[in-house]
Amino acid sequence: MATLEQCVSALEDVMGTLAAQPAASGLDRSLSCRLTDLGQVVRGRLVTGRVHGLRAEPDVAGGPKADIRLTMTSDDLVALTEGRLAFAPAWASGRVRMEAGLRDLLRLRSLL
Repeated sequence: MATLEQCVSALEDVMGTLAAQPAASGLDRSLSCRLTDLGQVVRGRLVTGRVHGLRAEPDVAGGPKADIRLTMTSDDLVALTEGRLAFAPAWASGRVRMEAGLRDLLRLRSLL
């Protein structure tokens, strides 16, 4: 199981790379990544080609919903950043879940 610090760093890498791509220009969305095995949610904001304000908090039912929501284990998040796990097959198999509005899903799909 990866540590919370490793997960925050990995999320900065993954989302930072995504946000820096030209197709993401102008994207301003709240982001959350629920880490099922740690019982934590990492929240932040994707804006102006960068990820801002990532912070971890306990995963509680009824918490605020972000515009873009990811759900996975800590090890899968780290594996995504290290290139040991590809997003599309992980998403298709249910190891990684992504929820967002239709417009955001279409935009993110072009980035992945």
